[in-house]
Amino acid sequence: MNTVSNSVQLIPLGGLGEFGMNMMALRYGGDMVVIDCGLMFPEPELPGVDIVVPDLAWLLRHREQVRAVLLTHAHEDHIGALPYLLDQIPVPLYGSEFTLALVESRLREYGMQDEIERRVVRPGEPFTLGPFQIEFIHVTHSIVGACAIAITTPAGVVIHTGDFKIDPSPTDNLSFDLHKFADYGARGVLALLSDSTNVERRGHTGSELAVRDRFDEIFATASGRIVICCFTSSIHRIQLAVELAEEYARRVCFIGRSMENNTEIAHRLGFLRIPDRMLIRQQELRGFPREATCVVIAGSQAEPMSALARVAVRNHKHLELAAGDTVVLSSRMIPGNEKAIFRMINHLFKLGAQVIYPGGDGPPVHVSGHASQEELKLLINLVRPRHFIPVHGEFRQLSLHAQLARSLRIPGLEAHLIEDGAILELDARGARHAGSVPVGKVLIDSGSGDEIAEERVVRDRRHLAEDGIVLPVVAISRATGQIQNEPQIITSGFIGELPGDGLMAGAQDVVRRTVQQSNLEEREDQTVIKEKIRIELRRYLQKETRKRPMILPVILEV
Repeated sequence: MNTVSNSVQLIPLGGLGEFGMNMMALRYGGDMVVIDCGLMFPEPELPGVDIVVPDLAWLLRHREQVRAVLLTHAHEDHIGALPYLLDQIPVPLYGSEFTLALVESRLREYGMQDEIERRVVRPGEPFTLGPFQIEFIHVTHSIVGACAIAITTPAGVVIHTGDFKIDPSPTDNLSFDLHKFADYGARGVLALLSDSTNVERRGHTGSELAVRDRFDEIFATASGRIVICCFTSSIHRIQLAVELAEEYARRVCFIGRSMENNTEIAHRLGFLRIPDRMLIRQQELRGFPREATCVVIAGSQAEPMSALARVAVRNHKHLELAAGDTVVLSSRMIPGNEKAIFRMINHLFKLGAQVIYPGGDGPPVHVSGHASQEELKLLINLVRPRHFIPVHGEFRQLSLHAQLARSLRIPGLEAHLIEDGAILELDARGARHAGSVPVGKVLIDSGSGDEIAEERVVRDRRHLAEDGIVLPVVAISRATGQIQNEPQIITSGFIGELPGDGLMAGAQDVVRRTVQQSNLEEREDQTVIKEKIRIELRRYLQKETRKRPMILPVILEV
């Protein structure tokens, strides 16, 4: 595949046509930079799959061209697949201080923190990388350190917005850099790639300060413990909770591994300010009056084993809810997670807590981090690109964003709809589709860090052929939550003859013990009890056999 002389190619490897897996390659001649490298979470019909990352096969075939990975910000859908890329193409990473700090934490989990070069970039300080001059531009989003990236190539300037909204009153007083976008627009921009997440929303996205009024009301009226659940990267929201807790004489406790990790990093770097002696540890919670504590907790998407999900079914070691406590869900519901989140909310109500979540009248408890229509139009008008390419969204959002750009009637502007794998080539003559590259989704079992397969069918066939399938079947009384008979273990392709060391008896014991040691709320929630059985049985079978069969628990309610 030859590159037209003095042309630049945009090659999306993920994030166009779906939410997540954001990854864009930009190539000029024999040099390439990659913008972001994210993951997405699996659909419910993918049992045993923890995360989904882009297929890197094409990039690996051109690894000698990759100069660096440029990171717009540190949300998982933009950085989560980095370990899988860097393990095979160990190129330098460029990003803001906070972005790279969270990336370093992720790389440490994979033992890669000393192998990968990381270079902190400050907005407004351009640098050169091969034929590219690169400048990061500060934008406002729901995370600290978010940036757009302007890449000047011999063919022209390409600007990638990353995720953004135009917040007129950010809590950290670092404004969206409208002037820099206008400067580039005055000089001439070949292409603008812009976030499409909120294109269906009219008007403007609310400022982060809009949440303060509702939070203040909650702190002023709550009689028991306050529990706030938000994305663990939402440092602005966490800072608001800390400030109000101080104002209302409450001590703060962070719960959840990612919450503790991210707040420690933000505090160390100065992005999160916590007064002395205000923090308490989880194990100290019981020693403080409920009305004197505020818990900031992970688990906003009701992941089965997340901190808040365990609290909701009375299975957290340190935090129990009681009547009079207030739980605030200060985050959006990611599409596909609604059923699990409302199931968790139901459990919280059963515990007697007052649960406040997005929706309804009055001041909001959550505002989006993505631009709505008026902000999207403002940015396009400032940049006035020759070519406009919507990114980050499902196809309807990409299509609507392209229509929005065309409706502005900017002279010479052309809007292009492309999807993952399509090559869009740009130069002085215009834009053209220049073929495609193979793309796809790789399904990952993050518990082992091993790749499962490139596609679902291949994954299933390979997994079943190598390790087989195990179906633990257990009958639980709908009335009492008790096991009604001995769990049954059905296998196919896992083992030939039953071994004499009692493997299956041991598996039955694991299932029985997992159910018996779970409380009533967990046993009543099939999603939770199935996940617990899957995790414990997988651990047992892998230890005993060194195999990782696909485990599909079956719960019979009788």
